[in-house]
Amino acid sequence: LIGFFVLLILRMGPSYMEYYKISSTLESMASESGFGSPQEIRRMAENRFDISYVTTITHKDLKIKPYGQKYQVSAKYESRVHLFGNVYAVMAFDKQVKVKRV
Repeated sequence: LIGFFVLLILRMGPSYMEYYKISSTLESMASESGFGSPQEIRRMAENRFDISYVTTITHKDLKIKPYGQKYQVSAKYESRVHLFGNVYAVMAFDKQVKVKRV
């Protein structure tokens, strides 16, 4: 039983670490002064994802919608990890932030 939970931690841990990188990238963008367009948000996200070695999603996977005087930026994705045999763990991640417009 302990071995099973160790296996889960070792296999699922990297997905949660990558989610933390994505989440911290989006939250740092939310605390900045402002963005002029969705393309500027995508460019900034692309640069930060490259620096953090994020490979699960790209800047193109971000959904950006106007939200009053802000943009709502959301990263919603699933990560599938092989455990053993034909058993997989599927993790669903959803992070949304509101970034300021110029």
